Amino acid sequence: MKGILGIKRGMTQVFTKDGKLVPVTVVEIEPNVVTQIKTKENDGYDAIQLGAITVKEKSSNKAKIGHTNKANTAPKRFLRELRGVNVSDYTLGQVITADLFKEGEIVDVSGVSKGKGFQGVIKRYNQTRGPMGHGSQYHRGVGSLGTLLPMHVLKGKKLPGHMGNVKTTIQNLEIVAVDLENNVILIKGNVPGPKKSLVIVKSAVKAGEKESEPLELISYEEETSNKEESSDITTESTEEVSSEETKEEKVGE
Repeated sequence: MKGILGIKRGMTQVFTKDGKLVPVTVVEIEPNVVTQIKTKENDGYDAIQLGAITVKEKSSNKAKIGHTNKANTAPKRFLRELRGVNVSDYTLGQVITADLFKEGEIVDVSGVSKGKGFQGVIKRYNQTRGPMGHGSQYHRGVGSLGTLLPMHVLKGKKLPGHMGNVKTTIQNLEIVAVDLENNVILIKGNVPGPKKSLVIVKSAVKAGEKESEPLELISYEEETSNKEESSDITTESTEEVSSEETKEEKVGE
């Protein structure tokens, strides 16, 4: 088990060399710092605490500053624990970057879903509406609330209420690319939460160490460099041709 904290930046799309379009979510990974290591002897369970997104000291408090000082790092905005890891592989103050994962790995991504406010049963639970004719007098209602015998609404009945804004995990997502230069990870599909929200990328629970074959993506940088090289060669050839023409003109004179 391994994991890292990141910030969801939005979605985009990439193309493979065989012409397939792959929708991906961009997760920015700022360097994480191991701010605490918990063990069974001291805390009753094994876990590591990761800190991400540095903040100014004036935006923090003495307790948080003292806690992060033990790891020789600046105050962090987010502090999250990861259980199930081998704590012997980590040291206090260790920095973890996006190279923790590689292309083709299967991961679970956790975050807080978008809040939708108070919603009805059609949007909240995908229930169907009634006939829209005027005579039906039933369009977007809840439906039957119970039977005659209990004389009350049965427990667990799906009713209108608050939707979203809950911790959600999407499992078995594939890492398409890891860009160490820009500190981002491209994850196939969508992940929970709005833009600029915190997400936790960790090893998949169900897939284990299973990996997919990495996708061969089109690199536009290579194409741009090839075009520049070809344009340079064309420019050089035209210059050579023009110089030869000027020499011939001088000889003719």
